[in-house]
Amino acid sequence: MRTSASCLIALCLLLAGSSSAGAAAPEPFGHPCTAQDGIRFCPAATLEQRVPSWDGTPLDVDVSLPPTGDGPFPTIVMLHGLGGSKVMFESTTPEGASPDVWHYNNAYYAQQGYAVVNYSQRGWGASCGTAASRVGTPACDDGWVHLADQRYDTRDLQHLVGLLVDQRVTDPDAVGVTGISLGGGGSANAAFMRDEIRRPDGTFAPWRSPAGTNLHIAAAWPRWQWSDLADSLVPNGRFRDGVPATIGLGATPAGLMKQSFVTGLYATSLTSGYVAPEGVDPSADLIGWYGLLNGGEPYGRGVADVEKDLQEYHSAVGLYGRRPAPLLLQDGFTDDLFPAPQALRTYDQLTRRTPRSAVALQLGDLGHGRAQNKVRVNHAFNTAGAAFLAAHLKGQGTPPRTGSVTVLPQTCPATAPDGDPITAASWAAIHPGTFTVVQAPPPRRRHRPFTGRAQTAATRTQPAQELSHDGGDPAIATALNFPQNRGQTCQAFPSAKAPGTAAYARGVARAFTMVGSPSVTARVTVGTRPNAYPQLIARLWDVAPGGTQRLIARGAYRVSSRDARITFQLWGNAYRFAAGHRVRVELLGQDASGENRITPVPDSPASLLAEAGQVGALLGNFMRPSNGTFTARLSDVTITLPTHERRPQG
Repeated sequence: MRTSASCLIALCLLLAGSSSAGAAAPEPFGHPCTAQDGIRFCPAATLEQRVPSWDGTPLDVDVSLPPTGDGPFPTIVMLHGLGGSKVMFESTTPEGASPDVWHYNNAYYAQQGYAVVNYSQRGWGASCGTAASRVGTPACDDGWVHLADQRYDTRDLQHLVGLLVDQRVTDPDAVGVTGISLGGGGSANAAFMRDEIRRPDGTFAPWRSPAGTNLHIAAAWPRWQWSDLADSLVPNGRFRDGVPATIGLGATPAGLMKQSFVTGLYATSLTSGYVAPEGVDPSADLIGWYGLLNGGEPYGRGVADVEKDLQEYHSAVGLYGRRPAPLLLQDGFTDDLFPAPQALRTYDQLTRRTPRSAVALQLGDLGHGRAQNKVRVNHAFNTAGAAFLAAHLKGQGTPPRTGSVTVLPQTCPATAPDGDPITAASWAAIHPGTFTVVQAPPPRRRHRPFTGRAQTAATRTQPAQELSHDGGDPAIATALNFPQNRGQTCQAFPSAKAPGTAAYARGVARAFTMVGSPSVTARVTVGTRPNAYPQLIARLWDVAPGGTQRLIARGAYRVSSRDARITFQLWGNAYRFAAGHRVRVELLGQDASGENRITPVPDSPASLLAEAGQVGALLGNFMRPSNGTFTARLSDVTITLPTHERRPQG
C-alpha cells in the first residue's frame, strides 16, 4: 500500500508539472511577447493590433510582463503627458533616459514583478492622434483629445484593465496607476473614481470587467499633477492651504490665464494630437475654449461654463467627498504650471474633510518650466514612489503614514548639492514658525496703550504704495517665463524697483528655511476707471548682498469689485534664506512683456505656423495682461513666510 500510494503521489506531481509546462504563455490583448531587456515585452506592433475601447475607439497598447510567471500579476498603468504617447515611459533599462524616469518605466516595474500597461491615450499617438492612424479607421472619427476626461480617458483605462483581468494577466485586487503632467491629473482622477465608471452623460456605475468582475484602483501616485485644472490654467488666487472654505473656489471668480503655458499646450495639441473641430463636441472643444480665454475680460457665461466643465469632469476637485484609493501626491514648488497648491488642495480635502482617506505628499524643485529636476530629487522621490506602490499592490513594506510630508528644498546655484529631505507627520507640522516681512500697523485707537517697547522694524512705518497695469520690467518677465526659462530657477537678476510696482523687503539677521506658501494681506483700492479688470501679481525674491535677486516663489490674484481687504498666498517653496540676505516681495499689475491675444485664433497646424509671430509674443507673458487699464493702491500690508524653524522670525 505504501508503494502504491507513493507511486500515485509521484504520478500526480508529474501530471501537474506536465500541465504547468504545457500552459500557454500569457499574451495580453492577444499580443505575442518577446523576451528582451530582462522582461517580456508584448506590444501592439501594428495598427491592426490596437485594442477597441468601450466605445470602439482603437487604443495603441503595449504590455510588459515579468521575465517569468503566468499571472495574474499586480499591475501598474502608466499615463503619459500631453503631446506624448505610449513610449514616454518605455525603456530598455530600469535607469531610463532621464532623471524623472529613473526607476520609473516599464523595464523597472516589470523586473519588479508587475505587469505594466503603457498606452497612447485617445487622441494621441496611434490612438487616433496621428493622421496615419486615422486613415481607413471610422472608429477614429471622434477619437479626439479629451484632456483626462473621466467619462472618456479614465473609462479607457478602466476598460483596458478589465480586459486584462478577464485574460488573467492582471490581479483585480492589485491595480495601481501613475503618470506625469496630463498623466498625473489622469491618475488622480482614476484614484477618486476608484471603483466606478463615469458615463458620457456624467452618471456613475460600478466598475466591472467585461466578464463581470468587480474592480477597483488599489493605489495611485500622480506626479506633476493637478487637482483643479481650471485653477491650474486660470488661477484666481482664492485657495489657501489650511483654510477648508477656499478648497472649492478655484473658478470663483474667473482667474488669470497662464498665457504662455496655455498657448504652448494648445499649440502642442494642434500639432501633436487630434483636436475636435470647433463647436462639434462641447466636452472636448479645445479650439472654442482657447478662443474664449484668448479674448480676455470681461469673462462671461462662456468662460464660467468652460471652468465648470474642467472642474467637474477633468479634475479630482469635482469628485471631492469621495474616499479615493490611497494617494501619494507629487508636485513641484517651482512648477509654474501645476505648483504645490494643486497637491495641497487634495491633501487638505482628504485630511480635513474625508475620513479614512490615505494620502501623503512629495514636494520639491521639480516639474514643468523653471524647475531644475535634479538627479537626487527624482531618485529620492522615485524610490519612495516604488515603495508606496509595492506596499499597496504587493503587500511589501509599510505605506507612508497618512498626512505625512516629504519636502526636498531648492538649492542654488544649479551645481550646488541637493538639499537634505525635510519630513513631518503633517503639513502644519513642517512649518511651525513665521518670518514677517512687513506687518500692518494695529488698528487706530483713541488712546494707544503703552507697551514699554518700540515697534519692530517690520511695523515701524508703512506708507501706501501704488502699482499699475503696465508696471514692471518686461525683460525680467520674459526671462522668468516658459518656454524661455527651462530648469533655470536659480537665474539671478539685478535688484531694482521697477516703475509701477510695489515692493516690501526685510533683512535676514538669522538664517531660516521657508517651507510652504507665503501669505499677503492688504487693503486694496482700485482706481475708478470703468472696465479696469485689475489683477495682482506677486513675486518673492532672495536678494544677495551684492544686489542680485533670485525668484523663490510667485503667485497671482484676480481682484474683484467686492475686494477691499484681501488675503492670498504665493505658490510656495522650500528654500533657505542666508543671514545677510534680504527677503523682498514685489507686487505688480502684470507678469507679461508682449501682446495679450492672437487674432484670429489658430485652429490647425497650418494656421498656427502662419501666426507664429503672434504666438511667440504671447510666450513672453506668464499671465495674460488685462484688457483694461488700472492703478491699485496698497495699504495696511502684512506679508509672512512660513518657516521650518519653530522659533518665530520677526
